[in-house]
Amino acid sequence: MHDFDLHAPAGANKRKRILGRGQGSGRGTTAGKGNKGQKSRSGGKTYIGFEGGQMPLYRRLARRGFSNYPFKKEWQIVNLGEIEKRYEASETVDPASLFKKGLIKGSAPVKVLGNGELTRKLSFKVAAVSASAKEKIEKVGGDVTVSEAAKKANGK
Repeated sequence: MHDFDLHAPAGANKRKRILGRGQGSGRGTTAGKGNKGQKSRSGGKTYIGFEGGQMPLYRRLARRGFSNYPFKKEWQIVNLGEIEKRYEASETVDPASLFKKGLIKGSAPVKVLGNGELTRKLSFKVAAVSASAKEKIEKVGGDVTVSEAAKKANGK
């Protein structure tokens, strides 16, 4: 065995199976497709869920009710306790600064919740603030501005 003696591992390369070339080839006559029927014919495929002409299951079952899934509002939640850890006094808390400090990801609207304590005076410019968070922010002298554009985009 030499360093330059390169070859594929055993079983890596297989011969192409040639079909329909006479009885002697071992794959003549029906060419491995069995006998008769739709699947033995050229182009004889059916769609997923086809049940031989019987009414398919996906059409037999009733589809009822309403799903709110396409209309649901996605919020990014940030708690006051996390903001307290990462912000200095008199800074502005907005989506750009929250993203920079690693508290949010992406561009969904931000909602500030009141978990944790706040001791610094901060200015908030976000899409939504809970009542308890607003109370805590105003208690330490901070101010809250809820952006109207974010509210409209989120259907409020």
